[in-house]
Amino acid sequence: MTALVDRDVLFPAEPAMRGLARALYGAVAHMPIVSPHGHTDPRWYALNEPFPDPAQLLIVPDHYIFRMLFSQGVPLEALGVPRRDGAPVETDGRAIWRLFARHYRLFRGTPTRLWMDYVLGTLFGVAAPLSPETADAAYDTVAERLAEPEFRPRALFERFNIEVIATTEGALDDLRWHRMIRESGWTGRVVTAYRPDAVVDPDFEGFAGNLDRLGELTGCDTGLWQGYLDAHRARRAFFRSFGATSSDHGHPTAATENLAGDEAAALFDRVRTGRADAGERARFRAQMLTEMAKMSLDDGLVLQIHPGSWRNHSPAMLARFGRDKGFDIPTRTDYVAALKPLLDAVGLEPTLGVILFTLDESSYARELAPLAGVYPALKLGPAWWFHDSAEGMRRFREMTTETAGFYNTVGFNDDTRAFPSIPARHDIARRVDCAFLARLVAEHRLREDEAHELAHELAYTLAKEAYRL
Repeated sequence: MTALVDRDVLFPAEPAMRGLARALYGAVAHMPIVSPHGHTDPRWYALNEPFPDPAQLLIVPDHYIFRMLFSQGVPLEALGVPRRDGAPVETDGRAIWRLFARHYRLFRGTPTRLWMDYVLGTLFGVAAPLSPETADAAYDTVAERLAEPEFRPRALFERFNIEVIATTEGALDDLRWHRMIRESGWTGRVVTAYRPDAVVDPDFEGFAGNLDRLGELTGCDTGLWQGYLDAHRARRAFFRSFGATSSDHGHPTAATENLAGDEAAALFDRVRTGRADAGERARFRAQMLTEMAKMSLDDGLVLQIHPGSWRNHSPAMLARFGRDKGFDIPTRTDYVAALKPLLDAVGLEPTLGVILFTLDESSYARELAPLAGVYPALKLGPAWWFHDSAEGMRRFREMTTETAGFYNTVGFNDDTRAFPSIPARHDIARRVDCAFLARLVAEHRLREDEAHELAHELAYTLAKEAYRL
């Protein structure tokens, strides 16, 4: 690494433990990356075109970056974030980069700072810390690298030693880019994941039209409950034909239901015709989580539940810029009562894979670890989103290991849209896990040979097994 990232970053300060963490990390640092859940754009791998300018690649699409800057008074327009009404925004990449560099101090101590320093130093060879004085030189260095064939998406995929990466597409996506990747003959393994939020959430924009489109794509009558379920089965099979091994569900809560057939059909009819109230719409979302779990028993897709985010908290920002613009806020989330209908139905099935995530860290030790520590169908996803940080990863291990152990967790996934940051994120996770294992060895709670075995499993094996890759 360059001077931007110290070789012992995130390792313990105590010398003996640091040495052990360094040894554990050295054995896994260069292992292949398994990226089983994320949001990179499959068209990058399909077209294999040069990435745009440094700002368009590293700043404009990254909500971790622009939410922090906006909190300090920087307008999103000045960062090049497109407006829904087509009003002008900054398009000069160098101007955006200079603005970012002028405010880079705001990220001190944050995971964004670690990721960005890693990307600039390790990937692009920028040696000087980013500042207003070094902004232009850094921009020029990154821009020069991006023009080279070695920095095109497929070359970076291979350079990053990615064994497999999963993108995430909506249920109505035609998967054209995945088809193009397959037909290109390139050997990089890029699979999709089934994200049906737009056709299971009655509050999703354009829901009724989305159901019509679902019916058109599948030839199923999505005006009827059974036809609607059959349409999901057809789309899941289509996604599986392009390598999908998982589905992904971003619900406001973890609530589930397990209604009888007639009751579920009546609820669907109210939702489909726009007559459902807020409680009924929430109940329908809950029912669909259980329906997706039942379908997973049939087709083998791993079900990921990502609950607990109040999406688009600011209606003004949603109206101006659209979804996913940094205004998603964590909420308190119940799992024990919420998941009981699903678990009563299928939770004891050892062949089912349900991966739980949370934005509510208070649930780790109280709810999530005890649930995953007994139900065969459940596994815990890694520290997620706002907690995808060194501190968040440490807290996750400290609060879940005592009850769920390591083997009811699924390793690490980067869950990112920022392709260049993938190696940084996996490196941080590997360092944090090795530091945690070193502490257990130092406290005589784990043998050193067991720590080495676990380091390998946490970095690689558990993700492959949990996601059936």
